[in-house]
Amino acid sequence: MMPSMREVIVAANWKMHTSPGDASELARTISARTRVPSVTRVICPPFVALASVRDALAQDDPDVGIGAQNVHHELQGAYTGEISAPMLAGLATWVIVGHSERRRDAGDTDEIIGLKLGRAVAAGLRPILCVGEQLGDREVGRQVDVVRRQLTGALAGHAPSALRHGGLVIAYEPVWAIGTGRNASGQDAAAMSSAIHSIVEDAWGDTRDDTPVLYGGSVTSANIAEFLAESEVDGALVGGASLKPDEMAGIVARAGLTAAARHTSE
Repeated sequence: MMPSMREVIVAANWKMHTSPGDASELARTISARTRVPSVTRVICPPFVALASVRDALAQDDPDVGIGAQNVHHELQGAYTGEISAPMLAGLATWVIVGHSERRRDAGDTDEIIGLKLGRAVAAGLRPILCVGEQLGDREVGRQVDVVRRQLTGALAGHAPSALRHGGLVIAYEPVWAIGTGRNASGQDAAAMSSAIHSIVEDAWGDTRDDTPVLYGGSVTSANIAEFLAESEVDGALVGGASLKPDEMAGIVARAGLTAAARHTSE
């Protein structure tokens, strides 16, 4: 039986693309083409475009969540160029933490990611916690161990009830399948999503219906069906394809079929 309680979520990570003007127009176009029942949609533009995307969608499509791509682990201080959770109040309701590019480029450790997670939840931001292994880890069969370490490190010290109330979402990013030309399969995504559900269940005593797990490895409209055919996968964290309205329309449309099937199975 397919899980019936977990949301189906499609989150767009625009990374370092778009100006505020471009972002507002793109957000309007994507929102208009992705109004699919029972799919939770989130757009995560650059910091400088948060306000313009928020304003663009406030009247046209307020059901679209606005997310930040990162948050600092301190509330304030001498951290030039950084953004704290309280600064995002009124601009965003979601936030990505632990993205593989932040781990790689900014040196975000599991401990720092855990602190960011706490700041996000305390500020009322719904977190998308990213985890995933490098190619070398997968080649030696260490992928689950790596993801378990990342999860337990980030979740350490947090009360399960607080994160559950904060709407924690976990995104699995196989780093080896992002922009490399090497693709993960639906079975790869399902196996790791199942492992993530088990790790969270073991740590917190949660049921598998409590925490959505997204797939985030070079998702496109052409491959999304393979991933969403797996009952352990609850949606997608979309990178490059999220800048293309045609791609987002196809991805969300397929997510809608999964959402409909889950509602039917209730």
